[in-house]
Amino acid sequence: MSSTGAFLIVVGFDGSEPSLAALRWAVDEARLRRGKVRVITAWHYPPVPSSIEDSPINDSFHTAERFQAEALKAVASDGVDISGTLVRDYPATALLEASKEADILIVGSRGHGGFAGLLLGSVSTQVAHHASCPVLIVRHPSAF
Repeated sequence: MSSTGAFLIVVGFDGSEPSLAALRWAVDEARLRRGKVRVITAWHYPPVPSSIEDSPINDSFHTAERFQAEALKAVASDGVDISGTLVRDYPATALLEASKEADILIVGSRGHGGFAGLLLGSVSTQVAHHASCPVLIVRHPSAF
């Protein structure tokens, strides 16, 4: 739970429509509770030699940075304390770590799907089972 006293909502954001729906829900909820929103954008890339200047890691970081900046602009956050954090880790791992300080963790319903989803499990499933706080999984309106 949040040690600052304000209700802390952690939301996972990966640039997808379901994650944007989760972010919008988080901002609306923070407004009602006079809370704060922390947006976590995580990515994982296998290690590469440091001698590679134009590494895929840099591309992944810049993509994650762009996704998060666009998301923070897209939500009507007036009156809500909202911040973003970029984490180089598996998304579920980053969100589970952030859940230790959160009052609620919110994610979109999108997963890997298909065979990869069966092997790896979706981020939403992993956080629903292992988070240190309550979890809300938001479906994108087009899924209804």
